[in-house]
Amino acid sequence: MMASYGPLVDGGDADGVAALWATDGVYDIDELFLAGQERIGAMVRSAAHQGWIRQGCAHVVGPPHITVDGDEAVAVCHSLMVVHEEGRYVVRRATANHWCLRRMDAGPGWEVVTRTNRVLDGRPESPALLARGAHGEPAAG
Repeated sequence: MMASYGPLVDGGDADGVAALWATDGVYDIDELFLAGQERIGAMVRSAAHQGWIRQGCAHVVGPPHITVDGDEAVAVCHSLMVVHEEGRYVVRRATANHWCLRRMDAGPGWEVVTRTNRVLDGRPESPALLARGAHGEPAAG
């Protein structure tokens, strides 16, 4: 499920991206706080995101470390946003990702309750987010 985020968001599949989240799920990015599937889908449909797709971009989600506790899980990984600029590819963002997941009631699979991303730019909260996730702990706290 987590690995499908990159291909879906880079493919412009707003409904597919939104469906990864619970109906009331949250995507907390440094500069954006998106609550609910509608707002998450709107981010993919936005002119800014569509511009990234037209320019050429790849959201690469690294292998996660996942701690499962019954019907809930915490996953942590890195992600890169690679963009095409002036005939070459450059990393625009390297990000710490903390995911809180819940087993879906209907059918097999999981949904995102919260995904918290923080840029790895030297600020202390970003590596702390990775460490908490590696220990199966919530993003805040």
